[in-house]
Amino acid sequence: MKGKAVLITGGSGGIGFAVAQRMARDGAVIAITGRSAETGEAAATRLRELSPDCFFLQGDSCDAASCTDVAAQAARRMGRIDVLVSSGAQNPLGPMPFADMTPEQIESGFRVRVMGRILPVHAALPHMRAAGGGSVVMIGTDAARHPTPGESVIGAAGAAVILMSKALAREFARDKVRVNSVALTITSNTTSWDRMFANESFGNKLFSKAVARFPQGRAPTAEEVAEAVTFFASDAASQITGQTLSVNGGLSFGGW
Repeated sequence: MKGKAVLITGGSGGIGFAVAQRMARDGAVIAITGRSAETGEAAATRLRELSPDCFFLQGDSCDAASCTDVAAQAARRMGRIDVLVSSGAQNPLGPMPFADMTPEQIESGFRVRVMGRILPVHAALPHMRAAGGGSVVMIGTDAARHPTPGESVIGAAGAAVILMSKALAREFARDKVRVNSVALTITSNTTSWDRMFANESFGNKLFSKAVARFPQGRAPTAEEVAEAVTFFASDAASQITGQTLSVNGGLSFGGW
């Protein structure tokens, strides 16, 4: 990853920040995005300790105009975009039975989890074409592979990301732009993990059962996910495109 120009949406925290740290240690130049300027600038300061030219851009992955502006700023400051990691726009609503969701929650769940993944790709593509190729990695969910009570909307949105990875990989092949995704289960060392177990809720009960069933004896960490994302983004995976890799500690071998 040394010298790669990387844009990471949602890179100011959680999985996105873990990926940014991993790539920065390899010498990548990284632009991270997020909605909070305070959180983003603090994250960028930490990244510059690893790679001095990293910086933060404030933006919303669910807003097309914001994505276009952020991608243009990132390309201008870095000179190009080699890698996009689409990790932003996490929905604060966790697992919930479908019958208990309001229509607004259903609509928001799809909009945030799908549009928040693919709008950054649409915005970054012209800059990756101009650079002569590149790599896109979208962060998704293993709920897309195995039906789990309470994750109907989460899983359906995740399935859309998996299909988009395949379809876009075929469309972008002529531009030498690879597209892959990484599907996650509940992951430790993240704000989502802390939020999920902070209070009694449907999600707390659901994932407490899951934690007890990991074949490896524990949940994957954000840092372990970052290793998989970095591999997909790197030249080491130059012949891999249209694929989705589950980083789940073996939890979803056959559902649970």
